[in-house]
Amino acid sequence: MSVTEQPAPSSGPGPDGDAAADGLRDRISADSLTTRRDYLRIVTTVSGGLAIGGIGVAAGILHRHGDSESLPQPKKVTDRLPPGQSVAFRYPGDEDRAVAVRLGDGSLVGYSAVCTHLACGVLWREDRGPDGELYCPCHEGVFDARTGEVTAGPPPRPLPKVFLTERPDGSVWAVATARSGEPAKDALCRQFGDDHPADAAQLGCPGAARPKAAESRRT
Repeated sequence: MSVTEQPAPSSGPGPDGDAAADGLRDRISADSLTTRRDYLRIVTTVSGGLAIGGIGVAAGILHRHGDSESLPQPKKVTDRLPPGQSVAFRYPGDEDRAVAVRLGDGSLVGYSAVCTHLACGVLWREDRGPDGELYCPCHEGVFDARTGEVTAGPPPRPLPKVFLTERPDGSVWAVATARSGEPAKDALCRQFGDDHPADAAQLGCPGAARPKAAESRRT
């Protein structure tokens, strides 16, 4: 029976009427207190989780996109990506959310789709400027779609980049990653390392061994 369906207490001065009214008031007060406590507990739990996650990402305790020192395996993102479209995918690991965008001029860009503020999901909005924008709806964070740099809101760092390549058949592949704010050359040299000496040498990575064929042509 709901509160509005409860029988009205007696208006007489008898003790039975007073006891019924007091009992009803106590029950309503207890229900209200329980509801307030449950609400505060939920809010505290959610807010605490977001705060811990944000602190963990900022302090480097939790996994960050592009942390791996080794070159990830190439991964096919999509068969084709026309201008003005985007696609969500996972790279370099199955837990790493990423987004690929074909800008209006045909340029391909890829980024981690995890906001650098509190790790919310990042979306591409095509209708915001000539290149669109990467947008985090949790706290109104905005990133430049061409560079990944922060343009508005609370994110403290740019989005980590995902390096994309387009094959002759039009398919788009993810081939490497960068940490937030890391120059492209530094990221590729770090991941190519000793396992891909020819590529490292072509990039001009410090300490990369020049391929023997190139050496013989110089002599």
